[in-house]
Amino acid sequence: MDWKQRYADCLVPAEEAARLVQSAQKVWLGMFSSNPDTFSRALYARRGELHGVQIHHYVSPFVWATPEASEAFQLVTCFTTPADRQQIAAGMGDYLPFGNFRESWIKDAVRPFHVACVKTSPPDENGFLSMGTALWANRTALDVAETIICEVDDRLIRTFGENYVHMSEVAALIEHDRAHDQEMPIPPRTDEVIAATEVIGTLIATELVNDRDTLQIGFGDVTAALAVYLGDKHDLGIQTEVIPGGTVDLVEQGVVTGKYKDIAPGRVVGSAFAAIPAEEARRAHLNPKFELWDFCHSDDLRVLVRETNFVTINNALQVDLTGQVTAETLNGRVYSGPGGQTVFALAAAYSEGGRSVIALPSGSTVGGERHTRIVAQLAPGSTVTVPRTFVDYVVTEQGIATLKGKTVRQRCDELISIAHPDSRAELRKEAARLYAL
Repeated sequence: MDWKQRYADCLVPAEEAARLVQSAQKVWLGMFSSNPDTFSRALYARRGELHGVQIHHYVSPFVWATPEASEAFQLVTCFTTPADRQQIAAGMGDYLPFGNFRESWIKDAVRPFHVACVKTSPPDENGFLSMGTALWANRTALDVAETIICEVDDRLIRTFGENYVHMSEVAALIEHDRAHDQEMPIPPRTDEVIAATEVIGTLIATELVNDRDTLQIGFGDVTAALAVYLGDKHDLGIQTEVIPGGTVDLVEQGVVTGKYKDIAPGRVVGSAFAAIPAEEARRAHLNPKFELWDFCHSDDLRVLVRETNFVTINNALQVDLTGQVTAETLNGRVYSGPGGQTVFALAAAYSEGGRSVIALPSGSTVGGERHTRIVAQLAPGSTVTVPRTFVDYVVTEQGIATLKGKTVRQRCDELISIAHPDSRAELRKEAARLYAL
């Protein structure tokens, strides 16, 4: 029997499902590609009749914070993107910093959600629906939701782990309209970033990653492409938040085996896949080598510190001359979010044989002007995502700075050496002024 017939009593139009949301309620919407596009449109269409609805959308493409909807919806996000960055900066939404992913802490911090809606696969013969390539923190949110709505998209894959919700939990089903598909809020990589990544990826793969290491790879403009550079390694493991593109290839090639992992040996563990092509996603479908677990497992520090030879590789927006890292603010303004970066850096620092690596281009060209990303000190208002005491290496296209065991003077020398040559003289002058060097 077709799922639409089997669950006909739960299947409703999106407009009817949207009426389950009432004024002054708190709503969770699926993260990233699990965002329910059709439901979002239907709920947004009710902006004239609602007020004070708190919308929690993290790393999602739908634009909620608009002048015409300001009375109806209050946006809350813990990770801004091009879809909401300007609105947060203008005070049209609220930024919620998260970095502790202990399950009970998260549930206490966010509960309750009156309504939660996520995009899922159709229910299988046992009544289970999958969130495809994008579990993220959805399972925890559903655990503290009073009413669950699933927007069914038959293109979504199934994975192992805890990437599921059961029909016994679901109040309503709606069908996803493919005409409502939205591009994920990921800006294209510039030629400048691509060129820097070629060098940075090669340096990390050849100098900082060893056979049998277990890797966490952050999702950013540089590190997202790292899998391409790991093809000559052996018996790597993946224990991460976001599984980068190309990982399925590495598993099929025998590069990633997980044979020496302490956590889930033989399996690639994350909370979501990056924005991978549909063809790569199909190869991960019901592949026992891959498991998706909620943030409160994949980013739980108590779990991660068990891993040996744990190498965490993350992006930064800026790094100061002592090694302080911000991955969430740019020149003092909220730009993205920490995700699990802080937790993973701590875990690598505590791991026997572990290494905490930060990767970024030495500079960025904006409006024809070069701006250094190795800065003398972080701007006022900046957030320190990773303290300098938990950063072992910083890598740019200019080289590798080794910070582990180094004094402030030595750190400054190391980081100036990997800054863009055009910025080094000014950085050295500022280092002398700030740190009496």
